[in-house]
Amino acid sequence: MSVFRNDFLWGGACAANQFEGAWDVDGKGPSVPDMCTNGSLKVPKWITTAQRPDKFYPSHESIDFYHHYEEDIALFAEMGFKTFRTSIAWTRIFPTGMEEEPNEKGLEFYDRVFSCCKKYGIEPLVTISHYEMPYALVEKYNGWQGRECIEFYMNFCRTIFERYKDLVKYWLTFNEINCGTKPNGNLVALSTCRGYEGPRNLMPDNEEIRYQALHHQFVASAKAVIYAHEHYPKFIMGNMILMATSYPLTCDPADVLANQQNMNNMNWFCSDVMCRGEYPYYSRRFFEEHDINIKMEPGDTELLKNGTVDLYTFSYYLSTCVTTHKDVEQVAGNMIGGTKNPYLKSSDWGWQIDPVGLRYTLNEIYSRYGLPMMVVENGLGAYDIKSADGKIHDPYRIEYLRQHIEQMREAVKDGVDLRGYTPWGCIDLVAASTGEMAKRYGFIYVNKFDDGTGDLSRERKDSFYWYKKVIASNGEDLN
Repeated sequence: MSVFRNDFLWGGACAANQFEGAWDVDGKGPSVPDMCTNGSLKVPKWITTAQRPDKFYPSHESIDFYHHYEEDIALFAEMGFKTFRTSIAWTRIFPTGMEEEPNEKGLEFYDRVFSCCKKYGIEPLVTISHYEMPYALVEKYNGWQGRECIEFYMNFCRTIFERYKDLVKYWLTFNEINCGTKPNGNLVALSTCRGYEGPRNLMPDNEEIRYQALHHQFVASAKAVIYAHEHYPKFIMGNMILMATSYPLTCDPADVLANQQNMNNMNWFCSDVMCRGEYPYYSRRFFEEHDINIKMEPGDTELLKNGTVDLYTFSYYLSTCVTTHKDVEQVAGNMIGGTKNPYLKSSDWGWQIDPVGLRYTLNEIYSRYGLPMMVVENGLGAYDIKSADGKIHDPYRIEYLRQHIEQMREAVKDGVDLRGYTPWGCIDLVAASTGEMAKRYGFIYVNKFDDGTGDLSRERKDSFYWYKKVIASNGEDLN
């Protein structure tokens, strides 16, 4: 008998800006990812203030889910998906974010997508804002620095809640919202990048602006949750956190304290606000020492208190270490990196592989909040090469996922209330961190390459058939 609940939501996850393509089709406006070029592990992607003919923008076509959604959802159904996590492109519904009336063509597209999911018995899990702010809001308000964006976001939420109230039950307000606590959050999470053109890794940073923008997202999320609870009581509203689990590198008390502070500021700060409804005690000293003054309006405190989420969801790919010692080796990670852990191996992109860390993380989250949880991103980005038989054999991906599911199983035995698992990039897509196709996550191979070539044909990898067995056995058959 499986340790996972009978209604456990097995599935996969994607994001509109990384797989839909059709960036200017049927009235869609440009979003921040549409202004981002391709890159690689060694060459950072650029953000441009206008479309440049000498640059390649991978989101413009991506894998063209927009025109392949029926084929792709049928493949998800063949694997046995119970849920599919995706997002709604804000600029498909409101091209600049500032329109009073939505774009009907955009709404009709998601009517078709969610209805297709329902046809196969797949429950949509929808991220409302997944690193995809309308670029017009960047130009006018510097993204989430402008408090005006709260109401634009709410107009978006009210529209999609009403339109899809019979098709979607699970909603996540912001993807990996805690990216806003780090400098790279200026682009991906907060879109505070007005007027900047150049490599992503050289974007200027103003910490106070970043945390002010983050506060506006907290208020927007709370207002969306309150509105949903009042008007659509069947909705389940969740947050989404980039879980950057870290350990002290040594037992030096200074390392232990530094890691505690890192976990507070990176991993717990945003979810403390969204799950507990108030800024945590430790943020006061952090703000004072960093000269951060958050401007709040009357009523913000009450909104945060009343707009706490029902469901905790997070991404987990790796862990790192924290140390106060000098001359230690650093490693890459999901949007951020850290100190190398000598006990762990790494992926092709330098991300450390730590399945046991997922069990540890699940227990830490549950002991802190006591909320039901989903792991909504997890997976291995790798170079997938066709073998002589023309097939994609990816035992490295199967082994990565097997080890993580085994640790999820142990966490459930520990007593954690885990409701679902949606590995990232269940079909190959454009990598958010590097803007490349070569970094592949999917169970389904897409014939598309970093130079824009490829016929977009889909093929099942070995992991496709393996994951089908996992789902059919409710997580028991991992061989």
